[in-house]
Amino acid sequence: MKRGMICLALVASMVLGGTAMGEEIKAGGGGAPIDGYLKPVKEPFEKSTGITLNLNFSSATLAFKQLVAGELDLSTAGLAYADLLKTAKKENIEVADPSTYVATEIGASKIYTVTHKDNPVSALTLDQLKGIFTGKITNWKEVGGNDAPILIVLSSINPATNAAFKKLALGDAPFAADVVDAGRFEDVREKVAANPEAIAFGPVTMLDATIKTVKTPDVARPVIVITKGAPSPKVQKLISFIKGEGQHYIRQ
Repeated sequence: MKRGMICLALVASMVLGGTAMGEEIKAGGGGAPIDGYLKPVKEPFEKSTGITLNLNFSSATLAFKQLVAGELDLSTAGLAYADLLKTAKKENIEVADPSTYVATEIGASKIYTVTHKDNPVSALTLDQLKGIFTGKITNWKEVGGNDAPILIVLSSINPATNAAFKKLALGDAPFAADVVDAGRFEDVREKVAANPEAIAFGPVTMLDATIKTVKTPDVARPVIVITKGAPSPKVQKLISFIKGEGQHYIRQ
């Protein structure tokens, strides 16, 4: 009898364990939330909970569209929910009832300004940032640099970061029309590293020794997780992990 009870207990344990291990979270978003928050915690979170975290890199607006369509458990964005809705609307992404969705802040992400590593300019004011990225300042000598034209590199697939920088650093003034188009932030970094006159902005995950970080006043935006209704138990586990143990793995 005891042996039979032990066998039943083992089977039950395997079934329950299999259920936990079979759980997954489908998450989507762009550079700052995915590269800065979810990628760093993915392995320790999976190891701690047995829940698989599947990451779909796209953009804040596309991920939100996928969430609305029921394709994701959560989407992420590097800007406030109200600003995400405005940005999504510009891309013809309409949400019938925005109040259906719940935005949970999981942290903040600083937006860094970067140049070629040989650029002599080490600091810029907000007015200078605005002048450069709106196209009013077009030569580095106007901000204490070399007599050379300024080359703006702008990611075309990170609308949330662009919208946040535009609001916080440019006072919602439009970006200059003449820019070098780039994709992911790795591509932005490579283009800046290859062009002595280049300037760009992006999250901490973009920074490395191949480019130079320029000192500016802080430009930081919230990082949010969006769910349809309140976060499910498994998503809440992820949020709690990010805010707790996950802080050891996140760099901002």
